[in-house]
Amino acid sequence: MTADIHQTAPTQFVEANGIRFAYRRFGKSGGVPLVFNQHFTGTMDHWDPAVTDGLAKQREVILFNNAGVSSSSGEVPTSIDGMAANAVTFLKALGLSAVDALGFSIGGFVAQEIAGQAPNLVRKLILVGTGPRGGEGMATLTPEAQQIFRATYDEPDHLWLAVHFTKSEASQAAGREFLKRFRLREENRDPEVNKEVAPAQLEALSKWGIRFNRSYDYLKTIHQPALVVNGSRDVIVYPINSFILQQHLPNAQLILYPDANHGSQYQYPELFVRHVSTFLCGEGLTVERRSA
Repeated sequence: MTADIHQTAPTQFVEANGIRFAYRRFGKSGGVPLVFNQHFTGTMDHWDPAVTDGLAKQREVILFNNAGVSSSSGEVPTSIDGMAANAVTFLKALGLSAVDALGFSIGGFVAQEIAGQAPNLVRKLILVGTGPRGGEGMATLTPEAQQIFRATYDEPDHLWLAVHFTKSEASQAAGREFLKRFRLREENRDPEVNKEVAPAQLEALSKWGIRFNRSYDYLKTIHQPALVVNGSRDVIVYPINSFILQQHLPNAQLILYPDANHGSQYQYPELFVRHVSTFLCGEGLTVERRSA
């Protein structure tokens, strides 16, 4: 067990295929590490310490910036396939032979592709707030997402209150607690992404979201056990897409958290950590019933 936590883990670098990948490793070493794949325009410091530190109590956690994002060099590919290829390159550069892959939002698209490109590398998948190729409302940003990202905010961090949480009093209160945790790491924080990241990621998103005949067939080839998680009121990636994933992946479980938007794992961090830990340990999940 390393002494480092989300706030203190040093940023390290590994170079592969001409890309200098930035990453952090912390938690309980010795088992299969859990690799986090981040959301649209997110960096290593956009993860919730309640989630990363919670999971790090039982396993090693690896956070990283993919090519062209924040403190990593290179350019952001304009396809999810290209992002996944870079992620596989990164994991192999670390000498890893097996990982569990967690992907959030666009990171969930990437995690699916990692499992497809390197099936022997990925043991289990956790897919959060994400969807399949050609999913519902995924050819462009949803109307709600467009409104959220185009709005202006008195505090820049308040964007994430709109992205990750519903408008209910309870959800917004959870969001404000998230923002406190979000800023816990004060030293050696990742820089925000540059202006070239969002357009490249949006192009990749639009390509991924195009529906075509039998666009879900690729999911049948992903045989790793998968845990699919979303908020029941996600307006960024509609919850129907989580159901589609669960229905088409050969070995998937689905959890929808109540009164939760895109960042359901940040609204219910303790519950999410418990569910993910149970899943990764190979035990059956008992989903608690909660009223919205």
